[in-house]
Amino acid sequence: MSATVTVQPIGTALSPQAEEGAAIRLGGSLVYASRFAMTVRDGAKVLERRLFGAREAMQAIGSLDGPLGQEAERQWENLAKVHPPLQLGERTIRLDQPQIMGILNVTPDSFSDGGDFDAVEAGRAHAAAMLEAGAAIIDIGGESTRPGAQAVWEGDEKDRVLPAIEYCASMGAAISLDTRRAGVLEAGLEAGAHMANDVSAMRYDDRMQELVAASGCPVALMHAPGKGDDLHEGGDFEDVVSAVFEFLRHAREKAIAGGIAADRIMLDPGIGFGKSLTDNLALLNALPLFHALGSPLLVGLSRKRMIGALSSEEAVDQRLGGSIALATEAMDAGVHLLRVHDVAESVQARNVWRGLRDAALTDFSGLPEE
Repeated sequence: MSATVTVQPIGTALSPQAEEGAAIRLGGSLVYASRFAMTVRDGAKVLERRLFGAREAMQAIGSLDGPLGQEAERQWENLAKVHPPLQLGERTIRLDQPQIMGILNVTPDSFSDGGDFDAVEAGRAHAAAMLEAGAAIIDIGGESTRPGAQAVWEGDEKDRVLPAIEYCASMGAAISLDTRRAGVLEAGLEAGAHMANDVSAMRYDDRMQELVAASGCPVALMHAPGKGDDLHEGGDFEDVVSAVFEFLRHAREKAIAGGIAADRIMLDPGIGFGKSLTDNLALLNALPLFHALGSPLLVGLSRKRMIGALSSEEAVDQRLGGSIALATEAMDAGVHLLRVHDVAESVQARNVWRGLRDAALTDFSGLPEE
């Protein structure tokens, strides 16, 4: 196995002035990184690890020769990359602060709210409430991807999602379609959807990449170990962070090679998909690393089983506190899009978090007077 390198932010600052300018803005977000670890691995074995501050970055990266050095330099540039807004229909979604993506499950068997919103009137009311509460995007899904869920026939999936797309479009919503089937996405785009959220990273349906490239719609690529009907199959990782990082790197490169514009790609580490509690915690702690891939980051943490595992095994509808805690962790990592069930509470948490960040950016009390 050939050696790989990662450049990972390991320390953040409240503002660049707190580090006298020795910090970089992660992915154009409101998070500033000041300390970094450059790690060279052969598989899961660490060959070399170097710690450095922002001012020493070029010197540290310059210590690597050839392809490893080039990759480290590319990752360093990606860490500070400012991503343009997403244009979804008439809505412009800025990525300079965390944005909330509200979940609309129109399935009878979703792990969190199965059957609550599959009726048109209930779904319409829920979508309207999420938009009023501040959701930037509505993510519509017609197939449960919980462990053990049965795959859905394409015709049934269309019957579920198309009415939801139509009523969300009538509200002027920015619409994401959570599907891994090209036929469903094609029909969904015609009905008014604006982006694809493919939990298989376009591996399930061979036509998906061609369709996304031809349509020009943005696409979110998620890590899952399984590429067949069971996305959770095969989740056995020697080093989950490196495995997910390399998976998403290759998925992004394949998408670009297939004609999808780089600025139309978002990446999702797939928390909870074929991963143990230990795996999920490792990924959450390493979230800042994924900015090095050069795409906006999307995560879905809401009501995940890991919340119950870390607490008192609360039922799915009793996991709001844990969901907000995980969302805050993601915001502290500079994640751009948070996929959530509880929109009003998540928007409130984001707004308070944003207030703290804005205050830090305008606080010059620690600087010497000139």
